[in-house]
Amino acid sequence: MVVPHIRHATLDDEETLGRLDRVTWSPLHSVQPRPRPPYEPFYNERFGPRDHLVAELDGTVVGYVRLAYPTPLVCNSHVRQIQGLVVAEEARGTGVGRALLRAVREEARRQGARRLTLRVLGHNAPARRLYETEGFVVEGVLPGEFLLEGAYVDDVLMGCSL
Repeated sequence: MVVPHIRHATLDDEETLGRLDRVTWSPLHSVQPRPRPPYEPFYNERFGPRDHLVAELDGTVVGYVRLAYPTPLVCNSHVRQIQGLVVAEEARGTGVGRALLRAVREEARRQGARRLTLRVLGHNAPARRLYETEGFVVEGVLPGEFLLEGAYVDDVLMGCSL
């Protein structure tokens, strides 16, 4: 297993992260249509560099994870949610995703969170296995929540205590 360097994203990462997001797009993990030019900026008013951890191998960005508040409610501010985890095709199976999950868990703790949650498509077995091996458990299922390429797909809610 390779040990990636994990760091906070910077403004300079925007183009690289946007390109990584586009080349890894798949209906296995995305409910959005395939990105088409002109491309939206990766960072926006809701998510900026502060919300992303980046994984590098030999100085090359090979993945990222987005950490966010699940809602704007004060009564929910003790929870953080993973709202994106991407690993470049060439880096899959090397431990990059696992390293990003462990780093984001520590970042959520550092921010004072008590719980970490995520949503994963029911047919994304590789991601579900990874999350389960890192201590996430299924906390709910929204059956047939999305219609993707002609098939109804469950939205699986997972979480863990910090």
